Amino acid sequence: MMSGETSKVDRILAVDDTIDNLILLQTMLEVEGYEVDLVSDGASALNKIIKSPPDIILLDVMMPGMDGYEVTRRIRNHPEIQYIPILLLTAHIEVSVVEGLDAGADDFIRKPFDQDELLARVRSLLRLKHSIDEQQKMAKMREDFVSRLTHDLRTPLVAADRMLNLFEQETFCKISPEMKEAIAAMIRSNQNLLEMVNNLLEVYRFEAGKKTMQLDSCNMQQIVEEVAQELSPLAMEKGLTVEVDTNALKEIGDSAGTVMGDKLELRRVISNLIGNAIKFTDTGGVNIHISETPTSQKDKAWVVIDIKDTGYGIAPEDQAFLFERFRQGKHKRAGSGLGLHLSQRIIESHKGKIQVSSELGKGSVFTVCLPKFS
Repeated sequence: MMSGETSKVDRILAVDDTIDNLILLQTMLEVEGYEVDLVSDGASALNKIIKSPPDIILLDVMMPGMDGYEVTRRIRNHPEIQYIPILLLTAHIEVSVVEGLDAGADDFIRKPFDQDELLARVRSLLRLKHSIDEQQKMAKMREDFVSRLTHDLRTPLVAADRMLNLFEQETFCKISPEMKEAIAAMIRSNQNLLEMVNNLLEVYRFEAGKKTMQLDSCNMQQIVEEVAQELSPLAMEKGLTVEVDTNALKEIGDSAGTVMGDKLELRRVISNLIGNAIKFTDTGGVNIHISETPTSQKDKAWVVIDIKDTGYGIAPEDQAFLFERFRQGKHKRAGSGLGLHLSQRIIESHKGKIQVSSELGKGSVFTVCLPKFS
C-alpha cells in the first residue's frame, strides 16, 4: 500500500478453473491482508475486470474455453482497462513463457509454487502498480493545473490587449511617437503570449477528447489563398515573396482541392505553417503548391499542400522530434513549440498527415495531406 493511503486494501483477482486452487490462493493472500475475488473462467474474469478493476490479476494459463494467454491479450487490448499487473500461473512445464510475456503478462510462476515466492512476486507487482498509478495521478493533476491556469490567463491577456489598443488609438489622450512605439511593442508581446495560451488550450482540448469539430466541405485552395494574402504584409516587411501555385488544380473541376473538415482549424494549420515559413526566412520567399494525387478506383485521392521556404532549414536530428509538444527549435526565433504539435493534432483528427523535409541552409518543405472530399 502507498504511503498516505493506509486505509486502502489491495484487491487481487484470482482466475482458475480448479476450485481447490482458488481456495488455496484465497487462503494465502487473505492472511496477508489482501482482498481476494475468485473467478473460474476467462469470460467472467473479463466482465469483472471491466466492472471493478483489481490491483493485480493472478491468472491460470490452462483453462477450458478462453485460456490465460487469450484473457491476457484481451485485457491488454481493451481500451477501457488501464494497466493492471498480470501474474500467470501454470502447472505445465511445456507452457511457453515467451508466449505469455508477449501476450502482455508481467510475470510467470509455476505450480506447485512456494508460498513465499508467490507473495514476493505479488508484492513486487503491486509496487509497480502503485508507482504507475501515482505517476498517472501526478500527470493528471499537472495537466489539470496547466489547463485551468491557461484558461484563467486568457481573460487578463484579452483585457490587456483591448486596453493597449485603446492607448495606441489615443482614446484617452494624445501620446508621443516614442510612447506609441513602446505600446506597439507591448501589444506584439501580449499577442504572442495570448497566441501561446490559445494554442495550449487547444492542445489540452484535443488530448482530453473535448474538441468538437464542425465538419463541412472546405476548399483548401481558397483557404490557402486567403491566409497567404493576410500574411503577405509580414513577408513584404522582410522583402520576401509569397506565391501560391494552383496550376495543378485547373483541370480537375469544381471539386478541386476540396476536403471535409473544420474550416477554422484547417485555417489555423495553414496560417501557422505559412507564418513559420515567413518567420524563419530572411531572403527569397515562400512558395505554396496545391495539388491532388491521381485518383483510381482502389486508392483514395488526397489534397496535397506543400509549403516551401528558403529559410535556415532544420537539422536532421531535430526533424524527428519537430512535432512533439513543447519541442522548441534551436533557432533564436523559435517559439513555444506548441504550434507544430497542435497542427499535427488537427491534421491527424482530419485523417490526414503532416511531414517535413529540410536541408540546413537551403530551407524546408512542410507537406499537408488531407483526404479529398467529392
